[in-house]
Amino acid sequence: QVQLVESGGGLVQAGGSLRLSCAASGSIFSINAMGWYRQAPGKQREFVAAITKGGITNYADSVKGRFTISRDNAKNTMYLQMNSLKPEDTAVYYCNADMQTRGSRYYWGQGTQVTVSS
Repeated sequence: QVQLVESGGGLVQAGGSLRLSCAASGSIFSINAMGWYRQAPGKQREFVAAITKGGITNYADSVKGRFTISRDNAKNTMYLQMNSLKPEDTAVYYCNADMQTRGSRYYWGQGTQVTVSS
């Protein structure tokens, strides 16, 4: 069974840092692009950052210069280093991956809560 599992969320004060991880497991032939999304209470899920298999990155304007996405292809794991966190970064963070498997192509993790206090 293919799954994505996020970890690393928590409560942090404004200006602090957190590092999220997203590990893919199961019968996976290859992983193409991976990305992070977030959803705040009462709002739609929004794009945060993405990274291709070759390491090309893309960021939402709201996180540029503060967040860094990376991946370890050998470990099938993606990371999101979040610095200078703001209260408006509070949300459930989800990882997404485009993978070659025997089943579906796109997968979502279950989400991890990030809360930034002012």
